[in-house]
Amino acid sequence: INPTSITIITLSIIMGTIMTMSSSNWLMAWIGLELNMLAILPIISKPKTTRASEATIKYFLTQAIASAMMLLSSTTNAWQTGSWDILELKNKFSTTIMTLSLMMKMGAAPIHFWLPEVLQGTTLQTALLITTWQKLAPISLMYMISNNIQPALLMSAGILSMIVGGLGGINQTQLRKTMAYSSINNLGWTIMIMALSPNLAVMNIFIYMIMTTPIFLMMTSTSTKTLQNLTTTWTTSTATTLSIALLMLSTSGLPPFTGFMPKMLALNELITQKLTTLATLAIMTSLVSLLFYLRITYLIMVLTS
Repeated sequence: INPTSITIITLSIIMGTIMTMSSSNWLMAWIGLELNMLAILPIISKPKTTRASEATIKYFLTQAIASAMMLLSSTTNAWQTGSWDILELKNKFSTTIMTLSLMMKMGAAPIHFWLPEVLQGTTLQTALLITTWQKLAPISLMYMISNNIQPALLMSAGILSMIVGGLGGINQTQLRKTMAYSSINNLGWTIMIMALSPNLAVMNIFIYMIMTTPIFLMMTSTSTKTLQNLTTTWTTSTATTLSIALLMLSTSGLPPFTGFMPKMLALNELITQKLTTLATLAIMTSLVSLLFYLRITYLIMVLTS
C-alpha cells in the first residue's frame, strides 16, 4: 500500500473511533463506526491470500449486520421517544438489540464466531488492531448506555464469553486463535462488570490492551505464529520469549501480575453486591482459561530449556 493510502486509512480509523466516542447522537456514532470499518477492510485484505480475502468478507459481513441492528435499534428508540440522543435509549427492545449489536462488533459470545477466523486470516499487526483499537468505540457506546441495559443480559453474556474464551483456547496451536479466545475471555469480564461498575469495566479493557499490545509486537518481531515457533525462538531471542511467557501469565490474571488486579476488583464488586454464585462461576471459568496460558508458558520454559 502506498504512503498516501496508508495515511488516509490511518486517519480514517482514528477519526472513526474518536467520532463515535465523542458523539451524543446515534447517527453520528453509527457514521463513525462505518468509517472505522471501511478503513480497516483494505488492511485485512492486504496479504494476497485466500485466507485474507475470506477474513475480510467475514469481518465485513458481521460488522455490516451489527451496524444494521444498531440502526434498527436507534430508529425504533427515536420513533418511541422522539430523540436520537445516545443517553435517551429508554426502550427495552431497542436497548437489547443495541447491546447485541455492540457485542457483535466487539466479538463477545454468543456472537463471537467471526473473531478467531478473522484473526487467523490476517497478519499479526492487523490482529493487534482488531483486538485492541477496534474495541474502543463499541465499549465506549456500551459504557454510555450501561445504565439502561438489563444487568441480567450483561452478566449472562459475560459469563458465556468467559466460558467460550476459556474452552476455545485450550485446544489451539495457532497463537492468533489463542489470542482471539483470550480476547473473548477478557471481554467476558469487561461485559459482566459493566452491569455493576462501568468505570471498572473500562479500566479492565485498558489493562488488557496494555498487556496484549507487547505480546503481539514481540510475536511480530520474532515471526511467531504457532506454539511450535515459540519453542524455537528461545535460542535466538531469549529475553523476548521470556517476556511473552510472563505477559501471557499476566493476561491470564495470575497473581502477583498486573492482570490480576482488575479481576480481583471485579470479584470484590460481585461479592459486595452479594452475587457470590456469579463470582464463583467467574473464578471457575478463569481457571479454565488459565490452563491454556500455563500450557504456553510450560512449553516455553520446560521444552526449550
